[in-house]
Amino acid sequence: MATFLFDEIIFGPIHSRRLGNSLGVNLLPQDKKYCNFNCVYCECGNNRQGGQINLPTRDCVAYALEKKLEQLKKDGGVVDSITFAGNGEPTIHPDFVGIIDDTLKFRDVYFPKAKVSVLSNATMINRTKIVDALKKVDMNILKLDSVISLTAKYINRPTVDYSVEKTVALLEKFNGDFILQTMFLSGWVGGIEINNMSDEELDAWLGIVKKLNPKLVMIYTIARDTPEQGLVKASPQQLDSIKQKIENLGIKVQVSY
Repeated sequence: MATFLFDEIIFGPIHSRRLGNSLGVNLLPQDKKYCNFNCVYCECGNNRQGGQINLPTRDCVAYALEKKLEQLKKDGGVVDSITFAGNGEPTIHPDFVGIIDDTLKFRDVYFPKAKVSVLSNATMINRTKIVDALKKVDMNILKLDSVISLTAKYINRPTVDYSVEKTVALLEKFNGDFILQTMFLSGWVGGIEINNMSDEELDAWLGIVKKLNPKLVMIYTIARDTPEQGLVKASPQQLDSIKQKIENLGIKVQVSY
């Protein structure tokens, strides 16, 4: 199926199901996906092997972001969130920490009511400086698509050493001051059935959600084309059922259908 890449450092604003009027920041290459996950559902497609990796410098990001914010302010634009997403995992950029500091400074000047958001797969939270940077932003959104190792492997297809158990232990160190995001889906990929909505999956996942006690849980499903055929989005009824189970734990939840 058709997928797409973000071909600019700063893109949008676009309307986000979860974040409102979102100005995107892409710290990854503009001509390929560059990520340490290769999720079956990623709207940016599959990781491409080989070729040079060109990341924007901190100075380039700062210049492009300030220029865009200045123009939006002049034009009377609305920015609800400055969102780090783009063509892969933003926290793998070597200057991620400094770029966050720059972004917070520009936000305070041009759109002080806007939130700074990071959409991350949580693979870099073993690094103290990354954790410290994530704790500075308004919406630190960390992925956990399954707490069953084999399912996580099939859905996220990590290209680095990834352990659900270690990730959960690292998430505990946020003491609930983060947002947990989970993509729910089912289907078949390469002859393997994928379903993170079975009773076994949900019971295990809900147990971890209760343990982590995040300030918000974002649950969502497929909204755009995916690189793999055979995937099925969660139905509104399935998402509503999961939402109720989370609320029963006394935890806030946001659903994107």
